Parts: sequence; structure tokens; C-alpha cells
Amino acid sequence: MARFNIRAARAQPTSRITSTGRVLRTYEGGRGHERDPRSELFLLAVSNFVSQRTFYETGADRDDRFAALVRELAVTDPSWTAGLLGWLRGEGNLRTASIVGAVEYVKARLDAGVTDGPANRQVVSSVLQRPDEPGELLAYWTSAYGRSVPKPVKRGLADAVRRLYHGKALLKYDTASRGYRFGDLLNLVHAAPHPDKPWQGDLFQYALDRRHNPDTAVPPASNSVLMAHRELMVLPVEQRRAVVTAPGGGERLAAAGMTWEALAGWLQGPMDKAAWEAVIPSMGAMALVRNLRNFDEAGVSDEVAAQVAARISDPDQVARSRQFPFRYLTAHQHAPSLRWSYPLERALGHSLANVPALPGRTLVLVDRSGSMFYSRLSDRSELNRADAAAVFGTALALRAADADLVEFGTGSNEVRFRTGESVLKVLGRFGDLGGTDTAAAVLRHYRKHDRVLIVTDEQYVHSHHGDPTEQVPPHVPVYTWNLAGYRAGHSPSGRGNRHTFGGLTDAAFRMVSLLERGEDGLWPWLE
Repeated sequence: MARFNIRAARAQPTSRITSTGRVLRTYEGGRGHERDPRSELFLLAVSNFVSQRTFYETGADRDDRFAALVRELAVTDPSWTAGLLGWLRGEGNLRTASIVGAVEYVKARLDAGVTDGPANRQVVSSVLQRPDEPGELLAYWTSAYGRSVPKPVKRGLADAVRRLYHGKALLKYDTASRGYRFGDLLNLVHAAPHPDKPWQGDLFQYALDRRHNPDTAVPPASNSVLMAHRELMVLPVEQRRAVVTAPGGGERLAAAGMTWEALAGWLQGPMDKAAWEAVIPSMGAMALVRNLRNFDEAGVSDEVAAQVAARISDPDQVARSRQFPFRYLTAHQHAPSLRWSYPLERALGHSLANVPALPGRTLVLVDRSGSMFYSRLSDRSELNRADAAAVFGTALALRAADADLVEFGTGSNEVRFRTGESVLKVLGRFGDLGGTDTAAAVLRHYRKHDRVLIVTDEQYVHSHHGDPTEQVPPHVPVYTWNLAGYRAGHSPSGRGNRHTFGGLTDAAFRMVSLLERGEDGLWPWLE
């Protein structure tokens, strides 16, 4: 009698988050599953805001676990690790984790004396994408490993300096509040100007003069931005507000690289209606989103507000900003005026453009347990993992052909929604459901769905129902989205229609479509 070679037989696709087969315990005492080092590092990396504690781990413990995994894989699997770090800073848009990872990568490889795989210099340069980041990486290296900086780090920093330093960057990021100024970096790495940027020679010299002789430093005449900025800075304080209110004042501020952060200090007074309306045209999309409350408090005109609304909800602007959907949710929660509600709702929708439209019947389970509420996404964010999970779960349900949306904790409830409703409106129907019994929620709500998606931190309590995914027939795929990066998972992963993913970007959801087409899911930087 045939056991395997039957008509329904077909190759099962695999995903990259893979369990080892070893059984662990979750922090709540539930039966957990260990993941291999690459899977554990990936999930931790895409959910780790460095030094941020979670419900079950201190920030120091998470940072130590992250650094240890990077150091291990930098030696045993350098190409994969270098690819992860570059992707984290690029498509993943995670600055701090990628910078910390690059330092630990280089240190581990230098200590081990290995030279195979991507060059240390290349890895350092790959994670530095903004002009302030060379200083960030240098500060982390010296705080962790002292003032002796090895040549590969210096060379990677020099590559980034040539690529990133320009006049506006100097004005925005080379401030007295920084431990390492642009001049300090230049003294350390001795970067020569980029061959295609001969003007960098004058810029580099000015950066050195600003650092060591600030009272006598004179910007180069070859740099129009720096010269325009100097003209503004020498104006008497009593004349400065007239610049703001004069015709063309906003253009003059923009030409001088005057940021909204610097404007209040330059005026030495409040950011009133005229000041905001002058600087708004030169502000970036996310700077606009962060300041909506300030615009209302200053009383900016409806005409200017309409311009702001158009920019923050423009799909191209949203795509270029590379911001997580949660930025718009946070802004919606804190912006006092109704005139921002619809633009933010549209922006949130654009930021979720890659969430797939799944065919058939889909069960979406969103974790609303206590641990999800306790852990904020970062120290600078008021948004917690519970709301982050609800954003993605709601978006999945709204896009699916036929979906049941469920919130769960100690108990579980169906969250009602109508086709075409906004994500933000549905979010208001979610609650706080205490503990975590994922298995009971799956058992209660699974009704011959074609797939199950669970958005969670995976830390369920010990349950007599067992593995949450055991409640679903083996031929039905179950996808778990891990938003915390804890070590133990609630079910096996990698094969047999059981797959775990991680990350806070909607781009990761394309893996569902790949797997259901029978294609193996690759790491994002290898697709």
C-alpha cells in the first residue's frame, strides 16, 4: 500500500526560519521550539531596537544575545551575516542594529584571524547610509572596545565619509552635542576627497577648522550653502524674524540649509505661525508627520495645512520616506486636529502596499496579551507591539478575499470589519485580553480555513491544548509573524506548512505568496 506516492503528493516549500528540533520553554512556561542561529539572529535583528527592554528580557540581555549571535555567525557564516547587516540598514531601515552588528562582525573576525567572506571594510561601509552614522559607529566601537580602531574600520569609515559628507550634512549633524564631530572622523581616517567631488577638499578643511578653531573658522567660498548659512548667522538677533516674514524668506532659509530643528535656536524665540510656514516647504515628509501637533498649536493656515496633507499622503513620498506604518498610526493618535486624519489614513494605507491580497479563506489571529502591551517598539515610540500586531493583522484581513479577524489573549474575540473600511477605524475595536493562550484561540476559531496567520510575540502560557499549530490540519499552512525576537518559538518552523517570519515591514508578507506558489522562501537579501 502506498504511503507517500499518492495523487496528493507534491513538494513542500520551505522557509528560512528553521527549528532545530530541540524543545525549550517559553518565558511563560509553554512548550517552545529552538531555532537555528541564523533564524534566531534574523528574528532578533528585525525586532531589536538596541537597549530596549521587553516584557521578558532586559535590554542588556537582548543586546548580549544579539552581539553573541553576530560574533558566532561572522566567523562561521560571514557571507550570510554580511548580507543580513546590509539588508537591515537598507530595506530593513534599522539603523542601530545594523551599526552594532557591523562592529561585532569586524571584532569577531579580527579576533578569530579569519579573512574569508566579505571584507570587514565593505561591511562597515554598507551599514552607513546617513551622514551622522560614521560618528555613531565610531562611538559604539570606542565605548565597547576602546580607542584603538583597526584599519578595516577606519577604511570603511573613510569610504562612508567620502560618500556622505556635504555642506547641508555638516550643518545638520556636525553639532556640539556630538561626541565625535566630523573633524574627529577626518582626523582619524584621513579621508581624501572623492574623485568626483573636488569640492570636498574645502569642505573637509572647514570641518576640521570648525572642530579645532571654531571662533576663526570661515566657510569656503566654493560652498554656496555654507556661505548663505554664515550670512544668516551673523545677522543681529533683532533682524532675524524679518527674514522669516519677508517675501522669499522660506527660500532663503532653505538655501542656507536651515532645518526646522535649528530655526528656533536661530530666532531665539518661539516657532510661531510665520516661522513654521517659512520652513514647511523645505521639510521632509516624516519631519512634517512628526510636527502636525506643532503646526496646529502655531495656527498654520488652512492653505499651508492642505499642502502638508498632500505631501504626507503622496504615495511616492511615503515610499521614499521608508518609514514603518506605525509612524503614521502614532501621528494619528497624537495629532489633535481632524484635518490630519484622512491624510494619515491614506499614508498608512500606502505604507502597507505590499500586504498581499490572499485568496480563499484566511484566519488572522492578533495577539493582544499583556506582554504585547508592555513592550514599546522603541524608547522613542509610544506605540506598543499589541498595536503593531493589530495594524498588520487588520491590513491582512482587509486585503484578503474572505477573512476572519480575531484578537486573543487569555480568551479570544472576533473583530468585526466591513470591506473597504480603514485600518485605523478597525483598530479601535481591539482590546486588552490579559494572558496568552494561542492554542485555545486557534482551536476555537479555526473552521476549515485555507491558511492561518498569527501575529504575536510567541510567548504563550503552558496550555493543555499543546502546540498552537497542532490545532490546524497538517496540509493547511500556518504563518507566524514574530514581533519580539524571543529565543523560543511556539511551534516548529521551516517545513511541513509551518512557517515563522519576523520584521516590522510589510515587504516581508510577500513570503506568503511565494510559499503558496510552491516556491522556497529565501532570505530577503538573496531574492
